[in-house]
Amino acid sequence: MGVDRGSYGPFSGRKSVRVTSPKAFNRGLIVADISHMPSGACGVWPAFWMFGPDWPSSGEIDIIEGVNYQETNIVTLHTSPGCSVTLSGSGSYFSALRKDCSIAGAGCGMQPTDCQTYGDGFNNINGGVYAMEWTSESISVWFFPRHDIPMDVTSRLPEPRTWGDPLAKFQGGDGCNIDSHFSNNQIVFDITFCSDWAGSPLVWSSNPRCSASGLSCHAYVANNPTDYTDAYWLVNSVNVYKKRGDVEPEHSVLPSSVAFGPQP
Repeated sequence: MGVDRGSYGPFSGRKSVRVTSPKAFNRGLIVADISHMPSGACGVWPAFWMFGPDWPSSGEIDIIEGVNYQETNIVTLHTSPGCSVTLSGSGSYFSALRKDCSIAGAGCGMQPTDCQTYGDGFNNINGGVYAMEWTSESISVWFFPRHDIPMDVTSRLPEPRTWGDPLAKFQGGDGCNIDSHFSNNQIVFDITFCSDWAGSPLVWSSNPRCSASGLSCHAYVANNPTDYTDAYWLVNSVNVYKKRGDVEPEHSVLPSSVAFGPQP
């Protein structure tokens, strides 16, 4: 799943890709085996994420997301007002990340320091598996490099309780009722160009490699197609598992397991 890498100066914008699951989900475990993700280039904004109707009242879960030459992943939640979570996870995190998930345009997020979680570092190890567990109590994200994928994941009998601390965990509770803020989310893989993050004047100017061009984000993307040779997703599989005994609301369309393989 990739972008147009051949056209110069496209008047209507460079063609890209967005793949959305036909079904929506309520709670469960999503396990994605990814061999390649869009890597560093000016103007790119790749994401593997979920969102619900009437945004942000049904929530958004950004499992993989970043812009331009970002080196590590950012895991983020977006909600309507009234959701402040407790953050925890493995490794070290930047202290500036937020706990209030309703902050407009920012949400609540965690950013690991491990470069294998995103972009070139991710691709250099042939990717790996991202897993996101969504329960009524919390939302957690794990990353397993290709050489360290648990056997229960490869056998499609995942047991998250055996995986150790997640990369990022957003604990609900008194500050955030997870079930009230997240519902009917669809799964999305996409690659956006510029827009209000990668193309933000502040973000663009803060990256020396992008600002050195002397062009705006839109002008750069239009005139540098060869920069986007690696702007593609190679997704081996996505599996969605439902916890035994977890009763779904009547409007849910979550089956016991769903999978889709590589896209051209």
